[in-house]
Amino acid sequence: MEPKTIKRIGVLTSGGDAPGMNAAIRAVVRAGFYYNLEMYGIYRGYEGMINDEIKKLETKNIAHVLERGGTFLKSARSAEFRTPEGRQKAYDNLQKHGIDALVVIGGDGSLTGAHLFFQEFGIPAIGLPGTIDNDLSGTDSTIGFDTACNTAIQAIDKIRDTATSHDRLFFVEVMGRDAGFIAINAGIGSAAAATLIPEKKMPIERLVERLKARKKAMKQSNIVIVAEGGKSGGAAEIADKIKKQLPSYDIKVTILGHLQRGGSPSSFDRVLASKLGVAAVEGLMQGKYDVMAGVINNKIVYTPITKAIVDDKEVDEDDFRIAKILST
Repeated sequence: MEPKTIKRIGVLTSGGDAPGMNAAIRAVVRAGFYYNLEMYGIYRGYEGMINDEIKKLETKNIAHVLERGGTFLKSARSAEFRTPEGRQKAYDNLQKHGIDALVVIGGDGSLTGAHLFFQEFGIPAIGLPGTIDNDLSGTDSTIGFDTACNTAIQAIDKIRDTATSHDRLFFVEVMGRDAGFIAINAGIGSAAAATLIPEKKMPIERLVERLKARKKAMKQSNIVIVAEGGKSGGAAEIADKIKKQLPSYDIKVTILGHLQRGGSPSSFDRVLASKLGVAAVEGLMQGKYDVMAGVINNKIVYTPITKAIVDDKEVDEDDFRIAKILST
């Protein structure tokens, strides 16, 4: 498709928030200003697009947001946008403001929305991978993933203090939905006794044997990391199964939950978000539509949205092997 003349770009964040989203918004807006474009913020994601929560952005709107977690544009999930009628309302509002193109920051559901919008109305759109899950192909890391891993590891370090003081076995549940990227990185970075991820099912019997072996080796603490989408169940369910086989163990469960979504983004996430924000604006100007901007081997790449959300991104086998070696 020939590049369209773009004068006004709308930017939105959708789905679950992730540290670094504000940095991405800032980069998109500043890049737009650099190229003499008008920039519009769409508040509360697709729901805000339907309800016409659209405002022109100025420099003051993006002052001091780089270091802030969350998203100042807010985020929301929209059932109405999933309907043709809802998308028509959203399109009409974009037309009212003269918005020529979109930058959508979010996970697979958010990018799916951008794809549908382009297919139905021809609105040029580029997605940015804003999710702590790191489950989108087409980029080595998603915006927010590094910060979430750091947050998880810092929390686990604190849990280890009490685990060691009381000779307790802790099961710590981390986020990641159906992907074990946070879990495997937290497992390696926090010296976990075992890491349970959706991609690799570990029989309870094998986990019991590993814990017995560690006790025999006089290990001072035992922390098991559990990804929330694991096939064996959540941390509480697995802890109950282990308690039946190891009744003498003092077992505790900690679910980190939404703690992992918050906080100031790491330097890595700030830089990644900034690079991708500029890439989104420049990509739109070059006629790259219906794609997701990502970084692979430190190079900006543009991947069709349909490929980015459909192709399964798998945990590196070497990472899983290393975690196993270091837990013995």
